[in-house]
Amino acid sequence: MKPAESTAPDGARVALAWLGQPVTVLSLIVLVLNDHVLKAAFPGLVTGKLSDVAGLVLAPPLVAVLVTLFVPRLRPRVVVGFALGSVGAGFVLVKSSGYAATAASGLWSAVSGPSLIRADRTDLLTLPALALAAWTWRRARRDAVGRRAARLVRLVVLLPAATVAVAATSAATYPDAIGATVVDGRLAAGVAFEAYPDDETRPWYTATSDDAGVTWRDPTPAEEEALRGRSRTTTGPEREQCSTASPQRCYRLSPGRIRVQESDDAGRTWRLSWEITERQRELLKARHQEAGPDGARITGQDLAVLDLPGGGHVVLVANGRDGFALRDADGGWRRIGFPDGWPSSGPPPLDRIAPGDRHYDPLWAFLLVVNLAALVLVVSAVRAARSSRAGRALPVQQGAIQVLAALVLLSLWRATFLLLPIPLMCWVTLQAGSLALAFWPRRSWRLPGRWFAEVLTAAALTATLAGAVMVGWLYGRPVYITTAVALAGLATVPGLLLGWRAARLVEPWRPPYPPAVDVFPRWRGPAG
Repeated sequence: MKPAESTAPDGARVALAWLGQPVTVLSLIVLVLNDHVLKAAFPGLVTGKLSDVAGLVLAPPLVAVLVTLFVPRLRPRVVVGFALGSVGAGFVLVKSSGYAATAASGLWSAVSGPSLIRADRTDLLTLPALALAAWTWRRARRDAVGRRAARLVRLVVLLPAATVAVAATSAATYPDAIGATVVDGRLAAGVAFEAYPDDETRPWYTATSDDAGVTWRDPTPAEEEALRGRSRTTTGPEREQCSTASPQRCYRLSPGRIRVQESDDAGRTWRLSWEITERQRELLKARHQEAGPDGARITGQDLAVLDLPGGGHVVLVANGRDGFALRDADGGWRRIGFPDGWPSSGPPPLDRIAPGDRHYDPLWAFLLVVNLAALVLVVSAVRAARSSRAGRALPVQQGAIQVLAALVLLSLWRATFLLLPIPLMCWVTLQAGSLALAFWPRRSWRLPGRWFAEVLTAAALTATLAGAVMVGWLYGRPVYITTAVALAGLATVPGLLLGWRAARLVEPWRPPYPPAVDVFPRWRGPAG
C-alpha cells in the first residue's frame, strides 16, 4: 500500500467495503428488479416484503457511506452503530405509526416525486434482515477498501446506483379509483395503491358520504368492518347496475373508456349519459405516470347507484387514475377526484395541458428534434461524400446507425426514471458516432465553407419547424403523438432537400494522377 493511501480514514474504507460486499450488491439488484419488474408481474405478499428485506440490507451501508463523506474521521463501530440504529428505528417508527408514515410520505415526495408510504406493522417481520446487514459489515471490516482506485469505483458506480434504487422504490405509488359501493345507505369510495391493479384487486375504501356525495369523511370503525374485504360492486366486461327503487333505470360502463351509458328499459336499449372523450383521455394519459398499456388505468372501473329517500338517485363511478365522477340527483355529472384528499389538487382540466404536466415528454420531444436535425446533417454529409466518391460504404453505415438511434429513442420514451439514463447514454453515443463518421476531418477539409453554411442552415430550419410541431404537441395541439411525429417528419423534408442540394458545391471526384499513356504499345507480331 502506498503511503498516501494508508492515511485514508478507517470509517470511510470500511463503509465503502460494506457497500461493495456481494450481499449488499445482490440486495441492490433484487430491490431494483422487484420494484420495477416483479411487483408488476406478481403482485402480492412475497414481492411486497421482498422490497423491505432488500432495502433493510442495502440502506445501512448506504447511510454509512453518506455519513463518512461528511464526517470521514468516525470510527467504524460508531459508523455501523449509527447506520443500523437509524435505519432500524426509522423503519419501526414509519411502519407502526400512521402520523410518521404521513410525514415520511411528504418528505419522500419532496425528494423523489409523489410518494406514499403506508404504516403496515406486518412489515416489521422483515427486521431480522438488519442482522444480515450487520453480518456483511463484519466481513467488510476484515477486508476494508484500501486502494484509491477501488474506493473511486464504489463512489462513482455503487453509491449513485444505491441512492437511486432506494429513492425510486416508493416513488411510483399512485392511487387508482377502483371501487364504488353503498354501505348502510351511504356512498363509499375505494382505491388501490398497487402498481397495476386488476379485476382481482380488492378496493381499500377510504371515504364515505352522508349526503349523497356532497361531502366526504373517513369511514367509522363499524363501516370499515362492513367494507373490509368487499369486492367491487360490478364485475365483467360491461359493468352494469340498476336502481333498486326504479329497476328500469340502469347504468353501465363502456370497456376501455371513461363512458357511462344509461337505460330506461332495464338494459334493452342504451344511450350516452356522460363521458370523457378519447381526445381528453389522451391528455389524461400524458398527465399520469404509469397509465398502463393504452391507458388501461384511466378507464371506468366500477359504479354504484344510491337511491335517495325523497326520490331520485345518485351514481358514483370509479375511473382509475382520474379519480371518481358523481351524478347528482338532478342528472348532472361532475368529476370529484379522490374524496380522501389525495392528491389534494382535485381533478386536472380535460382540454388543456402544459409541458410541465407531461413528466418526461419534453425531454423526449427535445431529443426527437435534435435527432431530426442530426439526420439532416448526416444525409447531407453522405450525399457530399458520394458526390466526391469519398465514402461509398457510408450510406449503409449511417443507415444502420440511424435505425438503431430511432429504436433507442423509442425505448427512451417509455423508460422509467430508474432506467432512463441507459437508453439516453446509448442514444447520445450513437448520434455522436454518426456525426463523427459523417464529418471525419479528412473529408471535411475537402468541403467548401459555403457547403457548411447551407447544411447548417438546413439543420437549423429542420430544428425550427420540427420544434414548433413538438412544442404544439406538448401543449395538446395536436393531441396524439403519432400525428405529431408524422408532422415533425414532414417538417424535416425542406431541410433534407436543402442539404441534398448543397452537394452541388462539392467538386466532383478526379483521379489524383492523369491516366497513364502507353508509350510502348504491346507488340502484336508480324502482320498477315
